[in-house]
Amino acid sequence: MNKKSVLSIKNLNKIYSINSSKSPDSVQALKNLNLDVKEGEIFGLLGPNGAGKTTFISILSGTVIKSSGEVGVWGFDLDKNPRQVRASIGIVPQEVNLDPFFSPRKLLELQAGMYGLKKRDRITDTVLKLVSLEKEANSYARSLSGGMKRRLLMAKALVHQPPILFLDEPTAGVDVNLRRNLWDSVKLLNKLGVTIILTTHYLQEAEEMCDRIGILSKGSLVALDSTKNLINRIKTKKVTFKINSPIDFKNITLKSLKILYNNENEICVSYDKNAFTMSELIEVFNKQNIKIIDISSDDGDLEDVFINITKN
Repeated sequence: MNKKSVLSIKNLNKIYSINSSKSPDSVQALKNLNLDVKEGEIFGLLGPNGAGKTTFISILSGTVIKSSGEVGVWGFDLDKNPRQVRASIGIVPQEVNLDPFFSPRKLLELQAGMYGLKKRDRITDTVLKLVSLEKEANSYARSLSGGMKRRLLMAKALVHQPPILFLDEPTAGVDVNLRRNLWDSVKLLNKLGVTIILTTHYLQEAEEMCDRIGILSKGSLVALDSTKNLINRIKTKKVTFKINSPIDFKNITLKSLKILYNNENEICVSYDKNAFTMSELIEVFNKQNIKIIDISSDDGDLEDVFINITKN
């Protein structure tokens, strides 16, 4: 069963005019961007600084006006139904900007009021519990830890029950334990039916969390695929062998094989995955009667893909 598209982007462009003698007349932040995000996905949008990620999110939030193209969110057109588009998404910003003298409960009530929610329709207590802030509901925001403030930003984005949640670098500057807690909250929201779109510099997180990934570079979408397929683009495999005695590779003719280092009891090699199999490589050791004590392999990760795609 094909899931419906909840975010549809067609030929999206954004050009910023610059009035400076040292700069060109304009800078194109987004170039003919085409993208579809399916309902229930965790979609990662990656890219180096200046790639256009912030501009993209700003257009969806209504703080930046697109130059051309079509944007559809939850079936609503951004040009024709801007209010419905904003009501369909919740945005968790990168910067922590909270009134220090307001409590989480008060901040959420104010946010709900901004969306025109009547008292009886508000879910303040439910959202506080969802992000594990019910015990701090009436504390000043200034007394909250960094992780709690991040979760409060997430709660603010959820008060109007949007079907789509955007997270802009949600774990930037957060320690490892708090980062894990935040991602547990994201996974829970996704299980509850919320479509997640996130930007992150932590590629390991994107690899673990995302169903699909799009990579932006200089305003253009240069890659779009499942996380697994993107990682499979890496053709080089690296293998480390722990052995009981030295091995001689001088007369070995395996194509593309490179010796990265060769110590007395450990050797590390790399080769093209399509050139030969691991079994053929192990046979080299067997022919020299060398016992393999341990094997560890590295097939590459999302960081390798990211570097290869965005290096030009």
